[in-house]
Amino acid sequence: MNMISMNSRRLFFSLLTFSAILSSSLIGQEINLSDLLFTKGRAEGVTSQLKVNVGDIAPDFKLPSIQGKRVRLSDYRGKKQVVISFVPAAWTPVCSAQWPGYELANDYFEEANAIILGITVDNIPTLYAWTQAMGGISFPVLSDFYPHGDVASSYGVLRSEGFTERALFVVDLKGVITFVQVQDINERPPLEDLINALKN
Repeated sequence: MNMISMNSRRLFFSLLTFSAILSSSLIGQEINLSDLLFTKGRAEGVTSQLKVNVGDIAPDFKLPSIQGKRVRLSDYRGKKQVVISFVPAAWTPVCSAQWPGYELANDYFEEANAIILGITVDNIPTLYAWTQAMGGISFPVLSDFYPHGDVASSYGVLRSEGFTERALFVVDLKGVITFVQVQDINERPPLEDLINALKN
């Protein structure tokens, strides 16, 4: 067994052990998601430099999802519009409000023949636990963990701190980027901007 797979196994079993300890310590207690979130105060708004623009072909990628399969952007070409939603980090307040908000607006996305691909640089066990704590997320949630932030970097939204900007990209049926929004990391992007972009 090589060193990488040994380290991966150690990480996996460490996370399982931590999860079991956390679960046993919380039995009989009512815990809200807000009790588990990491808050640090405001971060600098936007620090990265975009590498793509409206009219460009969206860089293709293939990433693992919490649903257990790998998702490739180009698989949706000719089938659906794609909303790529980069959020900075799991277990943080603004991110934990943004994606559930998309769940509530699911009818708008279906009407626009669009699918959301949610991406963070967190690993799969972290994303799975976080989305479960939020009550589940129905759209694909993808991990850009390794090589770290490789997809975010190709779009120009990987910050020097190692996490991503809060950024949205709409990709049309031909694979062309039709909308880009890089939001102040401390604020949720206005949902109406995204819905209007999908209608155009």
